[in-house]
Amino acid sequence: MRDLEFIVLGSGTSAGIPAIGCSCEVCCSTDPRDRRLRTSAAIRFIDADDHPRTILLDASPDLRQQVLREGIDRCDAILFTHNHVDHTFGLDEVRRFNVTMKAPIELYAEPHTMEHLGRVYQHIFQRDRNVNDSFVATLLPHELAPGTVLDLFGLRVEPIRLMHGRLPILGFRFEAPGAPGLMPLAWCTDVSAIPPESWPRLEGLQTLFLDMLRERHHPTHFNMDQAIETAGTITAGQTWFIHMAHDIQHARVEATLPPRMGLAWDGQRLGAAGSASGQPGEAASSRS
Repeated sequence: MRDLEFIVLGSGTSAGIPAIGCSCEVCCSTDPRDRRLRTSAAIRFIDADDHPRTILLDASPDLRQQVLREGIDRCDAILFTHNHVDHTFGLDEVRRFNVTMKAPIELYAEPHTMEHLGRVYQHIFQRDRNVNDSFVATLLPHELAPGTVLDLFGLRVEPIRLMHGRLPILGFRFEAPGAPGLMPLAWCTDVSAIPPESWPRLEGLQTLFLDMLRERHHPTHFNMDQAIETAGTITAGQTWFIHMAHDIQHARVEATLPPRMGLAWDGQRLGAAGSASGQPGEAASSRS
């Protein structure tokens, strides 16, 4: 495996930033880091057989805009954290990847998320019932369970149980050879609690992406104090906070964070060495 990079496609909450009809300081900010599409990410690398690979973490309603911005023209697999609209309503867009790759896309989700996808996207999963045979995505669904480790083209993927209010969801721990400054990496969005059995799976991380919705309490997300406390307990080499609402002004909040903690931004890229790059909103050329 080589040329591995982790891309933050979106770092915002379900409403996105700016929010419709809002004239608050953050929604009107000229700082591009305060413009946040719905939270999702991508992992890109060249596998051991010299094939380019791209894995998506969720499919946000902004997926088309996100992948065009980042120059992504393939998708080999999608890992879903849970069934909420802001993490699944971009699935219809992936049909274009079937065209560019001339291949199906592997899809991984827990049973309750898979049921949601099958119900919402009946035209994809029950294509034979469509009145007209139309252009739909070709997907190969696989059910996930916490602790069941996957090998995706040489990338080790372990689902981790997290809680989103009363809803059990998944985070993911990634490990890969040749990326010691970046991996192990954990993606933990939409979190309000970490079950006892999951804490050991968050040990020894180089990189952590962790939910931090806003400063005030929220019943289904970590607020700022909870996120900072949790990150301090996990002690990853570097923590980046995600899924932020318009309560979080990037420049102001970033300046208050403890060492080795920062706010993620749309278009942020982490390479194998672990260093962050990518200007907010900056277009990237495709390499695959």
